[in-house]
Amino acid sequence: MFEMETHISCLFPEILAIIFSYLDVKDKGRVAQVCAAWRDASYHKSVWRGVEAKLHLRRANPSLFPSLQTRGIKKVQILSLRRSLSYVIQGMPHIESLNLCGCFNLTDNGLGHAFVQDIPSLRVLNLSLCKQITDSSLGRIAQYLKNLEVLELGGCSNITNTGLLLIAWGLHRLNSLNLRSCRHVSDVGIGHLSGMTRSAAEGCLSLEKLTLQDCQKLTDLSLKHVSKGLNKLKVLNLSFCGGISDAGMIHLSHMTHLCSLNLRSCDNISDTGIMHLAMGSLRLSGLDVSFCDKIGDQSMAYIAQGLYQLKSLSLCSCHISDDGINRMVRQMHELKTLNIGQCVRITDKGLELIADHLTQLTGIDLYGCTKITKRGLERITQLPCLKVLNLGLWQMTESERVR
Repeated sequence: MFEMETHISCLFPEILAIIFSYLDVKDKGRVAQVCAAWRDASYHKSVWRGVEAKLHLRRANPSLFPSLQTRGIKKVQILSLRRSLSYVIQGMPHIESLNLCGCFNLTDNGLGHAFVQDIPSLRVLNLSLCKQITDSSLGRIAQYLKNLEVLELGGCSNITNTGLLLIAWGLHRLNSLNLRSCRHVSDVGIGHLSGMTRSAAEGCLSLEKLTLQDCQKLTDLSLKHVSKGLNKLKVLNLSFCGGISDAGMIHLSHMTHLCSLNLRSCDNISDTGIMHLAMGSLRLSGLDVSFCDKIGDQSMAYIAQGLYQLKSLSLCSCHISDDGINRMVRQMHELKTLNIGQCVRITDKGLELIADHLTQLTGIDLYGCTKITKRGLERITQLPCLKVLNLGLWQMTESERVR
């Protein structure tokens, strides 16, 4: 009697496809070169589900886009652009995600030639650092990409309030918008997004994530617009917005869906602003007030009083001490991440309080906390759930080395 030899080539193509789906992108390509059976299995769409093709568009390649479509790839990142963008749009009519981040040579003209008709499948568009893009391109986007859900415009420094009016007019399904360092954007533009100019534009009232980092023209009026119009907002990044103040926190304090608030390096935010946030109806899970040098121990008491449900709290370089830690720790039962790097007044006493009460901590940043010693660190390392401990710029004393 002959014994049948079992070999991987005997597997059904569907089984091979399941195995290949666990490989990284390079290995997916390599297995396609082994034999015809593996090539056919590796081209199954389930193997490439969720994969983003990273392309250098330099010279014509007639087989490129048919190959991507055969694999079912619908996400593309353009690493360098030396051909017309329309080449991509025509080659992938069902594209869902287009990443053009850092394509410095992309112009309004080039984007205008690509977006000449509706592209209903496109959900994500990243134009970060495409510095030649202006409001003209946003008009095209608002006209032809009606189903867009994510728009990244970080570093597009030529965008103005007019561009935001166009977005507010055409992109009603948008749920994530990044305007980092769009220096011309002011309270008027945020008003457009928030539906404050209904006669001209309905607004992007479905926004759940809004990044306004380093938008220097914004004031507390923008926060008033956001609180009135963007009721579904969950994540708001206001870091480096020097024009907002404690008074603006009153508006944010009643945004019941807000989960994450970033106020990093907002120089005019003080203990009073934290008080306003704590006295409202917020249910924040993440708060970052790092490098806000007007925030001190009193803020810790307010946080414990009204923001005790936080899971992540960043206070790097704030003027807090062991006394502030003592005011906070007993109420913060859900806290998992605590960043207190460069809080140079923290000593071993503060670490002992953290170790005794914040038992759910999985990560803590102690970078630059120069007054802590080996004794305090030994207590911190006994936290049962701790996985991440950052000790940069911490040095043992000579006596500790001897021990």
